[in-house]
Amino acid sequence: MGFQIWQMGFWFWVCFSFLSCSLSSVSSQADAVAEGDANVEGTVFIDGKAPIGIIDDDFVCATLDWWPPEKCDYGTCSWGLAGLLNLDLSNNIFLNTVKAFSPLKIRLGGTLQDKVIYDTDDNQEPCTSFVKNTSEMFGFTQGCLPMNRWDELNAFFAKAGAKIIFGLNALAGRFIKSDGSAVGAWNYTNAQSFIRYTVEKNYTIHGWELGNELCGIGVGTRVTANQYAADTAALKSILQNIYRDVGLKPLVIAPGGFYDSNWFKEYIDKSTNSLDVVTHHIYNLGPGVDDHLVEKILDPSVLDGEIGTFSGLHNIIKSSSTSAKAWVGEAGGAYNSGHHLVTDSFVFSFWYLDQLGMASKYDTKTYCRQSLIGGNYGLLNTTTFVPNPDYYSALLWHRLMGKNVLSTSFSGTKKIRSYTHCAKQSKGITVLLINLDNSTTVHAKLAFNSTMTLPHKRKHRSRTLHHKHRSHKTMIIQLPQGSDAEISREEYHLTAKDGNLHSQTMLLNGNILSVNSSGIIPPLEPLRVNSPKPIMVAPLSIVFTHMPDVIVPACQV
Repeated sequence: MGFQIWQMGFWFWVCFSFLSCSLSSVSSQADAVAEGDANVEGTVFIDGKAPIGIIDDDFVCATLDWWPPEKCDYGTCSWGLAGLLNLDLSNNIFLNTVKAFSPLKIRLGGTLQDKVIYDTDDNQEPCTSFVKNTSEMFGFTQGCLPMNRWDELNAFFAKAGAKIIFGLNALAGRFIKSDGSAVGAWNYTNAQSFIRYTVEKNYTIHGWELGNELCGIGVGTRVTANQYAADTAALKSILQNIYRDVGLKPLVIAPGGFYDSNWFKEYIDKSTNSLDVVTHHIYNLGPGVDDHLVEKILDPSVLDGEIGTFSGLHNIIKSSSTSAKAWVGEAGGAYNSGHHLVTDSFVFSFWYLDQLGMASKYDTKTYCRQSLIGGNYGLLNTTTFVPNPDYYSALLWHRLMGKNVLSTSFSGTKKIRSYTHCAKQSKGITVLLINLDNSTTVHAKLAFNSTMTLPHKRKHRSRTLHHKHRSHKTMIIQLPQGSDAEISREEYHLTAKDGNLHSQTMLLNGNILSVNSSGIIPPLEPLRVNSPKPIMVAPLSIVFTHMPDVIVPACQV
């Protein structure tokens, strides 16, 4: 038996107030807000009629790159031994961080993938490591993947339960002209041999991606959309042949570069029979050396600047006959390896979670973060493998935000970013609120349009709320009242240690998140709230709120 709000033939908004917990940890958070800080009331408007997007169950993805230790940016060498050829696969923290997602998509690729050869039996070239050479494109010589290292990587992925996307060298066989363009067809001989080896070893690859940042104006060089479409068709044919007796077929993924509307439109229209996933990259904050990164991260107008990319690609796909889906194949925010104590600290979760929410709204199926480890933007510390704050943000998203995306907006302040999904592996919804303001505590009420249900198990004293709309008809809602009312929610408040945005330590509901001496990932426990007041979002904090009792039509499809 539940409370039903019936739609009266037009849109209306019905507002429910939900309370912040009076538990001691939330009280301490409120006490921690400095005297003089402002308090603002606002409303989260949630359209529960139908989803506006549907993401993959394993939406969260992270990358592993090829960079060797000699990769340096602005005088800082931040990659250490995090590259695919030298990463320590025996580290227990590393294993546990990947296993915690069950599964985590991992994209293997990056700038140097288009300079990698594979040391299969028919390879005639020396299998040597990358060597730094500033006269070479991308600053390094050609490198090689030995098959014994490929075996080791796959053993780790199988043990960790990861789903692998492998980025193939798409420059093989091409000639770089004086104008910087790459001409000629893709020579897939070595890639074909490598794919065949992979299948013969029974290694499961979720998808094969062709090339890295060769679309549009390219990075280093570029390939025309017409040629890329022909090369993608060749990859599709290779995979159909090699996987013909394999039950689970891999995805064909491309182009893995920066969005260029004209290039992407031509490429997608010419690849309708061969392409499964369209990937694009995001580094919208500029270079990692920028001293104004924090200001950009906390500026709603900067965050909104990426809407054009998501909506543009979404519209191209909708207007095409393609069945391909959009992914973000690589996103590090700030290019050239990020910025230490910014892109690997608490403040970056504002950018990262906002990106996940925004991408979802435009039907992006998967979002790959650069990087899982390596550079100054890794989810894990390059040396110790200890999770940085964004790791926990990613894990909470993965566990709480379900596939169906609900249209959400916020009224009250421009500094709140709001996103809502149907809950994952549970009834109800999960609301994500991001407070970019450094001095304002926001008290957020929730408002829904369309039919929704609030189930409850016990009889309660109730109050009657009257809501009038433009036709002057009255909407009557019976809500449970009393201390035992079961309008419950679970809250996850994320803050920086000591209020320092540059901290690499994240607090969950006031408690430090850290692995233990055995390398075990800490449990992510919520505050369980059973009360009718608004959700409190402290300054410069992030709150996930799971409400299992709020049932909307969009979550029943």
